[in-house]
Amino acid sequence: MTRTTPIRFADLDLDALEGTEGRVVVTVTPEGTLDPAARRANRLSKGAVKRMVESARFAKAKSGDVITLAWPAGMAAEALDILVLSKKADAVAARKAGAALVARAAGAPVLLALGSSHVRSAVLVQGMVLRSYAFDAHKTGEEDSDATGDITVMHPRPETLEAEAVPLLAVAEGVLMTRDLVNEPANVLTTTEFADRLAAMRDLGLEVEVLEEADLEKLGMRTLLSVGQGSATPTKVVVMQWKGGAAGEAPLALVGKGVVFDTGGISLKPGAGMEDMTMDMGGAGVVAGTMRALALRKAKANVVGLVGLVENMPSSTATRPGDVVKSMKGDTVEIINTDAEGRLVLCDVMWYAQDRFAPAGMIDLATLTGAIIIGLGHENAGVFSNDDALCGDFLKAAADEGEGAWRMPLGAAYDKMLKSRVADMKNVGGRPAGSITAAQFLQRFVKEGTPWIHLDIAGVASIKEGTDLAPKGATGWGVMALDRLVRNRFETE
Repeated sequence: MTRTTPIRFADLDLDALEGTEGRVVVTVTPEGTLDPAARRANRLSKGAVKRMVESARFAKAKSGDVITLAWPAGMAAEALDILVLSKKADAVAARKAGAALVARAAGAPVLLALGSSHVRSAVLVQGMVLRSYAFDAHKTGEEDSDATGDITVMHPRPETLEAEAVPLLAVAEGVLMTRDLVNEPANVLTTTEFADRLAAMRDLGLEVEVLEEADLEKLGMRTLLSVGQGSATPTKVVVMQWKGGAAGEAPLALVGKGVVFDTGGISLKPGAGMEDMTMDMGGAGVVAGTMRALALRKAKANVVGLVGLVENMPSSTATRPGDVVKSMKGDTVEIINTDAEGRLVLCDVMWYAQDRFAPAGMIDLATLTGAIIIGLGHENAGVFSNDDALCGDFLKAAADEGEGAWRMPLGAAYDKMLKSRVADMKNVGGRPAGSITAAQFLQRFVKEGTPWIHLDIAGVASIKEGTDLAPKGATGWGVMALDRLVRNRFETE
């Protein structure tokens, strides 16, 4: 479904700058140093590049800025983009710079001429791929102008650059898969279609199992099944295993909420904005994209991804407020609000993950609460954890990849808000601290000794405005951070 522009790597050919149409990109440092490609563009444009770097406008430029010379003299290009990039630019800055180039292209082909090796060249290319994404699978008219044309990257050692870019492009492909899943409408991405797409990743070396409703009933996953019992769409759990680490080594478990559409159930949501609930499977989408990235780059780690796929609909068979259901763990839950369904999906799948895999750590992801958007907006995901070391490693990974994440508190004082008169707990604790009480609910299904992180991604999974790396809609947030965490903490030598 994804429409992105493949990258072509080529030897540096300075003569090609003259006759290339579309947009030509060269780089300069903030100090105004021109590499060989920039010097050739300067000669072709009769000194225009040099005049630009000596101008007052350039004096205000920062690393990552793009300055455009339209229809440069002596060149066939419609624009000469001059990328200001410091040799000390970090990966986040370089990725954003690559994305900025594509965002400016507006459908034109791009030739990026890197006249010398840059420590961040591969990340620059990754940013170009991420921003070239457009989801237009269901459009029958004009193509989306957010996408760009062909992209060619010229480099003194293209084979070396391509080799460096391959694992980064694998991660980018995982991000794009997540975006596709989150952007897909619910009549297309049913639980069955979702499971089928995940099963297709067996071709990448993943072991994939699909647990059907009969299997889930036998396992005692009644909280999960209660969410989908009002829908004709079958509830499923998909288990994806990547065994790239040492044999027998405990895996990292990633658990995702996959509510393909959320009406709220009997506790029906307001009609305005309900169309956005196609993204309520965002947690499962991130797990899927991360597993794809790990498989594509042959990560030397053991990781298992589990997603609970369900649709929350109102009907005569739907769960009612006041119903009591028993979890796989054995705890009973009073359903106060059927729109607080994500935690019911996750708790059973989390318990199953621990029972079966005894993981070295567990991270669940969910578009769980609107309250996290009130608290953190669309800049950061909420991070809740019972383990300072694992949480610290994740926050560092997220920061290194430029994905916003902010740790939120947990505490026994919040547990009293979940007390039920008729069951072991209720599924909501009221409006105050709504994201925290949701996390406290989930923590009850974390076994003693299991390092755990809960990521509430309701504010970052899909947004109304484009970002540095993505057009408006699904962002793919979390794939890069989780991949980095696996690299840093769980990969073997």
